[in-house]
Amino acid sequence: MPVQPVRLFGDPVLRTPAAPVTTFDAELRKLVTDLTDTMHDEGGAGLAAPQVGVSLRVFTYDCDTFAGHLVNPTFEVVGDEEQIGPEGCLSIPGLGWDCRRHLHVVARGFDVHGEPLEIEGSELLARCIQHETDHLDGVLFVDRLDAETRKLAMAEIRAAEWFGDPVPVVRESPHPLFGRVR
Repeated sequence: MPVQPVRLFGDPVLRTPAAPVTTFDAELRKLVTDLTDTMHDEGGAGLAAPQVGVSLRVFTYDCDTFAGHLVNPTFEVVGDEEQIGPEGCLSIPGLGWDCRRHLHVVARGFDVHGEPLEIEGSELLARCIQHETDHLDGVLFVDRLDAETRKLAMAEIRAAEWFGDPVPVVRESPHPLFGRVR
């Protein structure tokens, strides 16, 4: 399946809550395959449909030896423990900051055939589930940063070579969580 271009920070689709999937058909299966292929090509740990311009509640993930997808996901926090650690985003290429997330979550949703799925995640997988679900709600991880870090992040985003460029240049990323730098 074809690798899709990843939408970059500033694209309105990234700030628009995605619609629930209502039809579990060949088109949905193709979308999940395209998301998976694009995520792997970009070197990411997860990818949500809005990041390729499709405003549907679907994401793929491949982290902590767990790989798959969730359609119409929700998650519940398990316990009170939090984690602070590096986070990046394929839609904000080459940049990353420490972000606070819940340490343990349980995600529920469906597979491409409409069968129920449940995924328990800790650490990186929990971070990925929260990050990708945020994308489906029109939220970017920079929105989760503390005020001081967010101010720094926005300055770095505005200074990035790719910011405002419709066809960014691809080069290698300094960190595997961030995928390739555009």
